[in-house]
Amino acid sequence: MVRRRVNGRQEDMAKLVFGMNMSLDGYVDHDRFAPEPALFAYFIEQTRNAAGSIYGRGLYEVMRYWDGDEWDQDGPAQGDLRAFAEAWRAMPKWVVSRSLKEVGPNATLLGDDFEADIRRIKAEREGDIEVGGPKLAASLAERGLIDEYHVFLHPVVLGHGAPFFAGVRPKLRLGGSERIGENTLKLTYVPA
Repeated sequence: MVRRRVNGRQEDMAKLVFGMNMSLDGYVDHDRFAPEPALFAYFIEQTRNAAGSIYGRGLYEVMRYWDGDEWDQDGPAQGDLRAFAEAWRAMPKWVVSRSLKEVGPNATLLGDDFEADIRRIKAEREGDIEVGGPKLAASLAERGLIDEYHVFLHPVVLGHGAPFFAGVRPKLRLGGSERIGENTLKLTYVPA
């Protein structure tokens, strides 16, 4: 949670957190590696507890998969898939896009004045609001809006792809680390 001073007193406001799976060489790619069961369970809880999520158009269109029923097939992970879909559907979402004309259930489209909208959302809510997508995160970081970075580091080398830090190189300090499952290290960074 982030604190701010309003009329001489401290008030809570939401914290914007950019977090994604990342390869050892710094790339994000949802098609090239998937979270192991322990990390997927972590993501389910994270999504259940989030105050919301802000997406750029590209990642939002990928995540819309969870609005449908294509994922609903027999298999050992069925309960986890259903739990994630339910959590994602219930979470408020805001989508920054100039090209989309509409968004799905429990989502709000943000247009050209997205910075003011995000500042308002941040001021009106408490808790963690997830930021989805490296391009959107870079844009928000340039505006000083990202409060925390979560790097879910995987023992995978991709060699190419979308970088976790897309065009912005924020000064950061380590805020913590946590091992999740067998192969994932969660690194938490805050602006320095």
